[in-house]
Amino acid sequence: MRIVFIGCVEFSRRALTTCLDVGSDIAGVITRKKSEYNSDFADVGSVAETMGIDCLYTDGINDLQTCEWIRGHRPEVIFCFGWSQLIGKELLDMPRLGIVGYHLVMLPANRGRHPLIWALALGLETTGSTFFFMDEGADSGDILNQRELPIAYEDNATSLYEKMCTTADNQIREFLPQLYSGKYMRVPQDHKRANLWRKRGKVDGRIDFRMSSRSVYNLVRALTRPYPGAHVETAKMDVPVWQAQEISDVQPNMEPGKVLDVRNGNITVKCGEGAVILLEHGFDPLPREGDYL
Repeated sequence: MRIVFIGCVEFSRRALTTCLDVGSDIAGVITRKKSEYNSDFADVGSVAETMGIDCLYTDGINDLQTCEWIRGHRPEVIFCFGWSQLIGKELLDMPRLGIVGYHLVMLPANRGRHPLIWALALGLETTGSTFFFMDEGADSGDILNQRELPIAYEDNATSLYEKMCTTADNQIREFLPQLYSGKYMRVPQDHKRANLWRKRGKVDGRIDFRMSSRSVYNLVRALTRPYPGAHVETAKMDVPVWQAQEISDVQPNMEPGKVLDVRNGNITVKCGEGAVILLEHGFDPLPREGDYL
């Protein structure tokens, strides 16, 4: 079964390595040389080069040249794991088995953009790891393989990303033999249960201390590395915050945004409910006790 692999993030690199580890016939790899918007960008071509696999660098997956390159490699299935463009009909119809995509949610719920970040920012306790057959919609095709993924209170973007990669690795090892043998399932999604997460912007990463301490904590852990970080707006600059800790035992008559304590580089700030300690941040110089953020 000839496979063309598409991807340009760290998850893509790991998934390709797994496919090769189980002996898949990767006929070609498509990736990017750089990305302006993927914080977890990875040049998957380095894996292809090491294994002697033909590789194409492109910024337009639906471009005529790209489609012709893929057609020339005669794929029976295409894996698209980590590519921020919708796939056009010409490419969707090209391989015999279709195109398999990936989404870090329990489809049909939570289709759309930034699934890892939204799940953490919203304080969800579970998400999912779903491989599905792509169609012309957004994450709306038949499900190939799906597993629920718990989110611990201590999880952040880094740890959840690792959970995603480990879970997806096991799923790939499970469904690849099924694809090769033809003994796989296509489970249609119940579109009535679907919702769509929107694209996030810079304003979505701003910490407003009128939020509850739990909301601030969730926002910080959602946007920590490999993502750009949540931030506090000051008169001079946006200050990144990478790690925070909740405090519930705090005087209720303090205004949100008031700096309650500065000690050993840690900054305690009152929130709308509770308070947070900013443990890893970019404040230089440090604010003083009694200041407002």
